[in-house]
Amino acid sequence: MRDAYHEELDSIGDGLVEMARLVGSAIGRATTAMLDADLKLAESVIAADQKVDDLQHELEARAIALLARQQPVATDLRIVVTSLRMSADLERSGDLAQHVAKLARLRFPDTAVPRDLHATILEMGQLAQRLMAKAAEVIITKDVDLALQLEQDDDEMDLLHRTLFQHLMDDRWKHGIETAVDVTLLGRYYERFADHAVSVAKRVVYLVTGEHADEIQPGGAPVEGA
Repeated sequence: MRDAYHEELDSIGDGLVEMARLVGSAIGRATTAMLDADLKLAESVIAADQKVDDLQHELEARAIALLARQQPVATDLRIVVTSLRMSADLERSGDLAQHVAKLARLRFPDTAVPRDLHATILEMGQLAQRLMAKAAEVIITKDVDLALQLEQDDDEMDLLHRTLFQHLMDDRWKHGIETAVDVTLLGRYYERFADHAVSVAKRVVYLVTGEHADEIQPGGAPVEGA
């Protein structure tokens, strides 16, 4: 009976990893669809988000069933509750990738991104994908130090986000208001996607240690005074 119970716990973790991999792929493909004005690819990203939603619903159902049947305590309870929260972060990440793809579809056959910002948007998309891949690795390994690194990695996304705004505020901006709105939205989608990857990693820290990430320093030791 206990073996079946722990298999159920493991299956919840497997579901989270699959969600993370799906949304990481989605943000990468959505970025390509945006920059290449690839309507077919954009449509595939939009359609594929249903699988992420379905996985979240399945994971929630399994977690709630475990809570009802097994009434887990201590670490097991923390796993179930934290997994529910992580699934919400991952589902929202999928929505953000879908938003990028929908913007690509809306502007087809043109692209929402001016040529002089292609490199920045490409870098943001690639970074978002890397952050989510690292979040998936953190879920698998439960590596607290790796989880804590994600917040530092996210600083790069914040810098790229500021770079976009510097372009928008530049007196030499010549692409019009509609494109400025599109670029603003895109920057926000990528920045929020990265935030959700960091949130997933922080929840793993809590799952493993019982402490919040801002109370832990690299190496797993509590922050003094926390």
